[in-house]
Amino acid sequence: MKITDKENKGLKRIYEVVISAADIDAKVDAEILEAQKTVRMPGFRPGKAPLSLLKKLHGKNLLGKILEETINETSAKVLEEKGDRPATQPKIEVVSFDDGADLVYSMELEVVPEFEVPDLGKIKLEKLVVKVDKKQIDDAIKNIASGQKDYKKAPKTYKAADGDAVLIDYVGSVDGEEFDGGAAEGHQLVLGSNTFIPGFEEQLVGVKAGDKKDVKVTFPEQYHVENLAGKEATFKVTVQEVQKPADVKIDDELAKRLGLADLDGLKDAVKGQIENEHAEISRTHTKRGLLDALAELVDFDVPENMLEMENQQIMQQIMMDGHRQLLAENPEAKPEDVEEPSDEEKEEYKDIALRRVRLGLLLSEIGNKNDIQVGQDEVTRAISAEARKYPGQEKQVFEYFQKDANAMAQIKAPLYEEKVVDFILELATLTEKKVTSDEMIKIIEAEDDDAPAKKKKKPAAKKTAAKKTAAKKEPVKKAAPKKAAEKKAPAKKPAAKKAAPKKTAAKKADKKK
Repeated sequence: MKITDKENKGLKRIYEVVISAADIDAKVDAEILEAQKTVRMPGFRPGKAPLSLLKKLHGKNLLGKILEETINETSAKVLEEKGDRPATQPKIEVVSFDDGADLVYSMELEVVPEFEVPDLGKIKLEKLVVKVDKKQIDDAIKNIASGQKDYKKAPKTYKAADGDAVLIDYVGSVDGEEFDGGAAEGHQLVLGSNTFIPGFEEQLVGVKAGDKKDVKVTFPEQYHVENLAGKEATFKVTVQEVQKPADVKIDDELAKRLGLADLDGLKDAVKGQIENEHAEISRTHTKRGLLDALAELVDFDVPENMLEMENQQIMQQIMMDGHRQLLAENPEAKPEDVEEPSDEEKEEYKDIALRRVRLGLLLSEIGNKNDIQVGQDEVTRAISAEARKYPGQEKQVFEYFQKDANAMAQIKAPLYEEKVVDFILELATLTEKKVTSDEMIKIIEAEDDDAPAKKKKKPAAKKTAAKKTAAKKEPVKKAAPKKAAEKKAPAKKPAAKKAAPKKTAAKKADKKK
């Protein structure tokens, strides 16, 4: 193998590699010799066909395989001999290759830059600390209780209003013929819940216990039962009773409804969740401060290919976010309706991309030098978490990650980054700052507002550039969570007062399970 340096400037390397025809022929002969053992040819005993004849017949067919194997093998040796660490996959182009001739190919790549890792022990950071108080816990439990409803039987003369529940029997028909799944008895329906097909619940507003009513509706065009899609239907409804919602008391019974032993158990669960949320928000703040500090400590050239790929990802995300924002105002909006960012904005995005790539290389170098690894159990947990998003398809999700190297890399990347960040935080000096929950939220929101992503106007159709939602400073983007007191406790959903019947044709086709 002969290696010739064609370019060695900055981080770019171009090599010309020549593999002699003799080496190629030797590989072909070895393949033919191996094939001779099993090839059957007319007039020859198994394994006795002449090598010269086999080479004449099959030599050219083997060249493609030999070419691929030779390039893979020798290109790895080139990198090892030159001591290069490619930043991205090298670009290989065959210059010349033919039967009986030398193989000549070029290999172009960019190498990982060499730089000094800063003294991580000198980094000083602020850690926000929030103590969960009784009021936060009480407010959170009140919020949970407000989301629970007890329905009490109303007087017979009471007329059902939006938000009330009605206990009904119904039978549906199309063109006078009843259809499967169109009937139920004793079904509790909350008016305004939009669980039945459009127009059904609205027609029951004002009914009283004992009323009978014909409800006429039209099934959606995209209804899941094909023979009902777009059809007009009549439901004969009998109202057994009307039920009014009643506030749920905050007591042991509420806790049991949520799957906990008693009210004290509910308070402990809520406190734990609030503490976890505070810890997550605090980590977001600390990590952002760490990345800012690291960005100030390093300054080195980065591979152009990596920079270009990161910049393209930012631009694509910006245009997608801009399109989503336009869709919220105009369902007919198209991706091309979002105007591209200005030249000034594009330059700012390039700066963001440069920061991200530089920080990514720095974190990777810190991880490599300190032998930080992501364990298989950690990867499995991450894939399991992803699989839970697709009930019933967990096996396919696991198979997808096992078969797709890029997908597996995307799962591992954030795990690796978090482990490197944890390693650095162990070395850095952390100063705790005690704040209230509201103060912490304001600090995070202020940091979001200061980020380049928040400084642009809302995108409009062919008027302003897309909002920089994707272009936050840190490589891993996290939105500031809602106040902990506004979230529900990690408890299971309570059972309904009456068991609901199986899904019927009257229910909305697009209701999620």
